[in-house]
Amino acid sequence: MKRSTQILLAVVIVLIILVGSVVGKYNQLVELETSVDGRWAQVENQLQRRADLVPNLVNTVKGYASHEEGVFTEIAQARARLLAARTPADQMEANAGLDSALGRLLAISEAYPDLKADTSFVRLQDELAGTENRIATERMRFNESVQNWNATIRKFPTNILANVLGKQAKLFFEVAEGAREVPQVQF
Repeated sequence: MKRSTQILLAVVIVLIILVGSVVGKYNQLVELETSVDGRWAQVENQLQRRADLVPNLVNTVKGYASHEEGVFTEIAQARARLLAARTPADQMEANAGLDSALGRLLAISEAYPDLKADTSFVRLQDELAGTENRIATERMRFNESVQNWNATIRKFPTNILANVLGKQAKLFFEVAEGAREVPQVQF
């Protein structure tokens, strides 16, 4: 075999290896990004479930505490912001607002013993607690996917391909302000 043929063959083999590597890394990015998007869809699903429970909970509380109109208005506005939010960052912010408003609504129930004994209220509280647990689980899974994505696009040589494709780090679903503080319970 001629020397020039050997060199050409070596160049072709190296190019095939490089193209195969780029295709493999591209497919890995697609898979990871799809995973992040799928996990976020599950978070949205649970946020929607909670938003759907809120009107029933509010109506049950209204029957016992109709003069607490400010809290009901705040919840309606927070729910509307959550349903209107389109980006994950906006949804996270709106979710924090709804968390805060729901906390105030549930605090109101403490002042009304008849409300705390109402079976509809107790059932809705249980459903809300279950949904909150599902949100926490899906948030954890989403954050794991984001961690995998962010780590992958920072590693060489995938970082080069990610930059060429305009892929950027994703935001984690952070806890709401004040959620890190331990609540004070007094008896």
